[in-house]
Amino acid sequence: MYSIFLKIPMGPLKSFNNTSRGIILPLVRNIYNQQGLGTTRSECKTHEDQIKKNKFLLFSLLFGVSTFTIYKTWSQYNIFPSIIAAEQVAESEGESESEMETRKKRFRKEKIGFRDRKIIEYENRMRSYSTPDKIFRYFATVKLTYGDNTEVYMTPDDFLRAITPGMKQPDGLGLDQYRRYDPKTISQRLNLDLDEDSIFYKLGSSGLITFSDYIFLLTVLSTSRRHFEIAFRMFDLNGDGDVDCEEFEKVAALIRQQSSIGSRHRDHANTGNTFKGINSALTTYFFGPKLNEKLTIEKFLDFQHQLQKEILSLEFQRKQPDENGRITEADFAELLLAYAGYPAKKKARMLKRVKKAFRDHGVGITKDDYLKFFHLLNNINDVDTALTFYHIAGASIDQPTLRHVANTVAHVDLDPHVINVVFTIFDENMDGQLSNREFVAVMKNRLLRGLEKPKDTGFVKLMHSLIKCARDTKPALLDF
Repeated sequence: MYSIFLKIPMGPLKSFNNTSRGIILPLVRNIYNQQGLGTTRSECKTHEDQIKKNKFLLFSLLFGVSTFTIYKTWSQYNIFPSIIAAEQVAESEGESESEMETRKKRFRKEKIGFRDRKIIEYENRMRSYSTPDKIFRYFATVKLTYGDNTEVYMTPDDFLRAITPGMKQPDGLGLDQYRRYDPKTISQRLNLDLDEDSIFYKLGSSGLITFSDYIFLLTVLSTSRRHFEIAFRMFDLNGDGDVDCEEFEKVAALIRQQSSIGSRHRDHANTGNTFKGINSALTTYFFGPKLNEKLTIEKFLDFQHQLQKEILSLEFQRKQPDENGRITEADFAELLLAYAGYPAKKKARMLKRVKKAFRDHGVGITKDDYLKFFHLLNNINDVDTALTFYHIAGASIDQPTLRHVANTVAHVDLDPHVINVVFTIFDENMDGQLSNREFVAVMKNRLLRGLEKPKDTGFVKLMHSLIKCARDTKPALLDF
């Protein structure tokens, strides 16, 4: 009778267990008993509404019990086993789960919080506009005590952090905040992780960098090979291509005054950061123990090359290469764009394009490929000339063309994969053609690490220009 009233068959009701029947059957009896109650029209309508509510509750319970029964059966007998495509790929390629997780982490960018982002922006402004004295005091981390006197030093990592935008100073270290060490135990307590023939050991001080060394190294890095060759010839009085110790000091002073770092520096006796010239260890390296040897331009350019290679190696190691000694294509792109000066959105868009292109089939970049590409940058002016000729002739600058120019002009054989990554970075419309003007401009900044840019906002120069213009126009009124 219950099934006749509800218009449903009795078969599903018999299939439930005792608990389900104990819940549902009383509801059915309640519905059946309520159909004969009430004689007036209003009472009948009220009972009809109650019956409808009970019917809705009954069907809801039926649906819930059915869903729970299906879920239990599915879980018990595993009717449709789950299949993870990534696990099948890992098993087919022989990769372990830990290897897959490591690979995912390499492509997963570490998120930077609001506080760290503001600190990084402040440090970037300091690198661009502050004096060398303040930059050195902020990024140096070592302080040695010699009796009553103290000396502040940079480690090679500190030096790299001071010239690389976006690298945050460690927490607890900042302006005039240092780790204190005893000079007698500094070599044992401070692990610099440098090779035995590192160029920093030639500076003396156990591989540490004084303020004078900092100014000298910045001058070497921010000056092109061509300018050093011209300066050496200017002070080479006898024309043999060599300079002695006194002549070299004049060359270094001239180059330093022409660079943005040297022109910005002022000695500060109260902080102890005064330029004391080239240190004795480096002078001995160039001119011998008795300072009576000659320094050739080839030896000095070799020193500049070793310094650049050392800095490049530190940059490469900071990207944490894998067990095969390779960094990801995205890391390589970040290194190339570090000194581009792009807005954050444009830089993020370029990096996203590289990550998307090489996420599934990236093979990485080796240290040798990275150093080869930087060797191309040492000849970027000649590369610019060659690419300009191609552009004037109406020829497209594609990947084979760039590789041919690198081989012809710089005498370096670039890996096709490296060239593919470079095109992915700078090819905005993905038509396979390179914008040589933007590419060359970014690579010139990358070569000199932005150190040749003026260390001010330009406001002072603007005011000097306005005053000079006013004096030339009305000298009688503005004679002050």
